[in-house]
Amino acid sequence: MTVRLPGPLYEAALRLARQRDETLGRVIREALAAEIGRQRNGAKSPNRADEQLLGPLRVLLAADLAEARSWDDLRTRLRDKGFALHPAGGGLALHSHPDGTRLCKASELGQSYVTLMRRFGRPFPGHPHRRLAEPILPPVPRQEEDDFDVIDREPFRER
Repeated sequence: MTVRLPGPLYEAALRLARQRDETLGRVIREALAAEIGRQRNGAKSPNRADEQLLGPLRVLLAADLAEARSWDDLRTRLRDKGFALHPAGGGLALHSHPDGTRLCKASELGQSYVTLMRRFGRPFPGHPHRRLAEPILPPVPRQEEDDFDVIDREPFRER
């Protein structure tokens, strides 16, 4: 049987297998067995990523998430490692890039959307829930309508 995994997921699973001193096949079988067990017990499938796969992702991306200085900087750093952020509900989700497989929520990596918005001073570009930023970010100062500078002025002449 052949199982195709997105590159970042494959690498994270391989690191997990190495940490456990197990084969990749065993890690995959255990994950499947756990999911099947949850289904048999009538439990809902969690909306959270598998904690065993999150650990390697956190390690791989921790410096980039901590050191990025803007949304563009973070997007570039993640893309260079084969990942991308996409809006997901009221937050963000990490996807593999370029295939787009959803991997986890950004908050599961230790960086909530609110934290990143505050740090970068603006919402994620193109996020559909722009109103989420209003209570979090300081209001943009409005300029008065008659606030202008005179650039050049001709002397007044009567006719």
